[in-house]
Amino acid sequence: MAVRVENKVFYLETKNSLYQMKADEHGVLRHLWYGPKTEQDMDYLLDYPDVGFAGNIYEADTCRTYSLNTLPLEYGTAGVGDYRVPAVAIVHENGSNALDLRCKAYRITEGKYSIPGLPAVYAEEQEADTLEIVLKDTATEIYVILQYGILEEYDIITRSVIIENRGEQAVTLQRVHSLCLDFPYGDWEWIHFHGRHAMERQFERLEVFHGIQESGSVRGMSSHQQNPAILLCEKGCTETSGFCIGAALMYSGGFQAQIEKDQLNQTRVVMGIHPDTFSWKLEGKDCFYAPEVILSCSNEGMGALSRQFHRIIREHVCRGKYKLEERPVLINNREAAYFDFDDKKLLNIAKEAARLGVDMMVMDDGWFGKRDDDCSGLGDWYVNEKKLKGGLVKLVEQVNDLGMKFGIWFEPEMISEDSDLYRAHPDWAIQIPGRKPMRGRSRLLLDMTRKEVRDYLYQAISAVLDSANVEYVKWDMNRSISDWYSAELTPDRQGEMPHRYVLGLYELLERLTRDYPNVLFEGGSGGGGRFDAGMLYYCPQIWCSDNTDAYERTRIQYGTSFFYPVSAVGSHVSAVPNHQTGRVTPFGTRAVTAMAGSFGYELDLNTLSEEEKKEVTAQIKRFKKYGPLIHNGAYYRLSNPMEDKFAVWEFVSPDQSQVLVHGMIFWTEANMLRYPVRLQGLAAGKRYRLEDTEQEYTGAALMEAGILLPRSRGDYAPVELVFTEVSN
Repeated sequence: MAVRVENKVFYLETKNSLYQMKADEHGVLRHLWYGPKTEQDMDYLLDYPDVGFAGNIYEADTCRTYSLNTLPLEYGTAGVGDYRVPAVAIVHENGSNALDLRCKAYRITEGKYSIPGLPAVYAEEQEADTLEIVLKDTATEIYVILQYGILEEYDIITRSVIIENRGEQAVTLQRVHSLCLDFPYGDWEWIHFHGRHAMERQFERLEVFHGIQESGSVRGMSSHQQNPAILLCEKGCTETSGFCIGAALMYSGGFQAQIEKDQLNQTRVVMGIHPDTFSWKLEGKDCFYAPEVILSCSNEGMGALSRQFHRIIREHVCRGKYKLEERPVLINNREAAYFDFDDKKLLNIAKEAARLGVDMMVMDDGWFGKRDDDCSGLGDWYVNEKKLKGGLVKLVEQVNDLGMKFGIWFEPEMISEDSDLYRAHPDWAIQIPGRKPMRGRSRLLLDMTRKEVRDYLYQAISAVLDSANVEYVKWDMNRSISDWYSAELTPDRQGEMPHRYVLGLYELLERLTRDYPNVLFEGGSGGGGRFDAGMLYYCPQIWCSDNTDAYERTRIQYGTSFFYPVSAVGSHVSAVPNHQTGRVTPFGTRAVTAMAGSFGYELDLNTLSEEEKKEVTAQIKRFKKYGPLIHNGAYYRLSNPMEDKFAVWEFVSPDQSQVLVHGMIFWTEANMLRYPVRLQGLAAGKRYRLEDTEQEYTGAALMEAGILLPRSRGDYAPVELVFTEVSN
């Protein structure tokens, strides 16, 4: 077992880490340690003076050094003298908000817990252990069950929380965070991933200052603006050395991550559902399940930490046929035609794509209802036969006859006011009575808390999938959510709607992915506005960003790589000048950048020159050759494109016999010097040959001294270096 208990001290051990907490003499669950293994009770580090204005629990009697405001706690609460950011806040029937939790019991079981209605890391019984610690409020029948999943070989610990009301009177939950971590010592920095539409997950590293800093979203989705994943690092931590901790929330709605450095230089981290768009009336004899946080740490820098997250998400979050299977190279008609297409234009694109080696044709927005622009048709998920003469079946059969698979775009959560669905069911749209609704990109939103809405969407989508051989669904979501109100909820429960919306979304996705196991579902939200571990549970890949500019994609994909595996990244070669930036980058550079993901094309191949068409065929062959290495190999960041003059990354096969280095040199200078880059993850004693040369290097030389990047000519030059182990 990866869990043991000695003298009321809980030891949670993974291959390289120790998580430790203790139920003390008063039943308070103290956090002792999270970091490298120490083989010792770490309680000796806790030594607190009498701190002025730090109150003491009643049981401490005259001991003024015992304060919930100064002790490192496992799950901080509001209203009982801990003035730091709480993990949980509650309002009782009498209006009070105190919650004083004491340890009552624990249970250790083999296997990994699951969460009703929510995505969670899964594992075979022999791969994980579960620890449940039961805490009870001292004055009421409120119980808090802390759940820990320990995946020893993966260096992963998961955290989740259940709030149980075993009393008769209802209470209101105002905040339920899934993670609370207290660190009594340390000089920390934190990293978050901010951005905006078409510029997501921009890396930013900041010093943790006294007070509260946070990232979060109240937009109803995890958002373009912040990602629900953060790192906490020791100062001086790099890609290859130093201690760091990562936390990723498996949730696709509004979230909050807060970090507070207190008066004693202690640091607390909490993460969970954003309390500004959350409240929950918890009736007597009922319980509430919080989403899961995936937690990991590394004493070998941020690169090792990222690879731990890549492995757990790829192998124990993503599910289904395409979890580990090779993904088809696809072409999407979005940037080739937008709304201006018919079956002939699509078939013309498909014919050329098939000739050049593309595996799948994806028909994007505009195929359904009355849909010639952004202002109509959403919700009417039936084929527009003025555009697709003969219907979907004929087009799919024609594409299949070319040897290609067929995929289709949906935006199920949206509704247009100019649609048959809205005219029939205007009450299904989210809007507050007596107020005009806020539009977003001319869209309103369907109330996903309503069962009849989810049933309609399931039936409409199923009808399309059953009508033809559709093997891929792009699930889009193109606006933030506001006007929170549901006619299904009473006034005292309206604060539940944002979370119930996410639960409804997950329920629908679970039904569809279960009933259509051979369909590849790709998530998306204006590109990367809902790129989170929760969505990856249902969709093994997500459209990384609407920004297909190769240069800017290096930065977007750099930030994405800190938590999410390359196989989860939807990334395509698009036309130049780029539709988002107007930038012109070489065709080969666009391909190299897009290969750091699930590869495809976002253009009309018929418009390319014959030389470019030959290059497309060569690119596809290269991706298929290296695809297993790209998706299954270990990923290394060899540069920081936010600061360096180049972006370079590396894939290493599990047996360290094959190495692929890809990247881009941003700008060429006169009399240019070559950039040396140190490789990582090789076997020091092996010899490697650089492809298409007779040059050989030891693994030690490539890692300690590095390799010179090729001389470039022209801006945005591609880098591709392949090394293969030399057999003795």
